[in-house]
Amino acid sequence: MMEIAERILVIMDDIVTQQVDAIVNAANNSLLGGGGVDGAIHQAAGPELLEECRKLGGCPTGEARITRGYNLPAKWVIHTVGPLWRGGMHGEDKMLCRAYRSSLKLAQQYKVRSIAFPGISIGAYGFPVERAAGIAVWSVWDFLTEVNTINEVILVCYNQTAFEMYSGALHNITDNIK
Repeated sequence: MMEIAERILVIMDDIVTQQVDAIVNAANNSLLGGGGVDGAIHQAAGPELLEECRKLGGCPTGEARITRGYNLPAKWVIHTVGPLWRGGMHGEDKMLCRAYRSSLKLAQQYKVRSIAFPGISIGAYGFPVERAAGIAVWSVWDFLTEVNTINEVILVCYNQTAFEMYSGALHNITDNIK
């Protein structure tokens, strides 16, 4: 079995170009598109994605829904809704963890072997990047200790700051496990 650290990769790239089984969309509750990652995924996937999302009836914060990838290189899009940052005293950490775990559970259910995540809630939703990075890496790591069917989880960062924070969080957890 592959070591967990070998199954998690942090890169700086565009999520819509990832050659994986599934990409994760940092969506809003309506699932009908928006700005940032959500808008980019909807634009790259084409209008069929919006049509399929309309049939899902939205998604509560911390949960996930799956659609086909349409014009994306990924077969699937897993839409998850992260929490809006409200100062950290309203269960934001727990909800962010749930968003990652819900996405990974859907991936497991659909036999996804490789999955790429954006930084959930770190854009317009205002979650502090360093804190979000730690939660993301811990949530993925924890899930992979239970499940060995997912071979690769890529944490795709859109800028240098996010890349440094997510890389640092992965480095910290691997150092603490040794």
